[in-house]
Amino acid sequence: MNIKMLTMGAMALAIMTGSALAGNTSALDDPAKMSPFFTDAGMKTLRSEADFKTAWMAMKPDEQKAVVKDCGDTTLNKAHADFCAMAKKMGG
Repeated sequence: MNIKMLTMGAMALAIMTGSALAGNTSALDDPAKMSPFFTDAGMKTLRSEADFKTAWMAMKPDEQKAVVKDCGDTTLNKAHADFCAMAKKMGG
């Protein structure tokens, strides 16, 4: 009986820890969503304003809202300042 309880406790702890670590994601850190806005693979150089607007308009409205929301976070905004400034200009 004790082995079953210990096993169940360990499983519950592993599940809770995994979900807690996974919940800290940002739309700004998703390369698939962000690559259309940058000219390089390292995502350091933004495209022109016209190209940025084209990529912005191709996003779904809920994705745009998620990006603008993430840009409102001071830590994320600091790491993605140029992108966030352009995103706010487009729709935020």
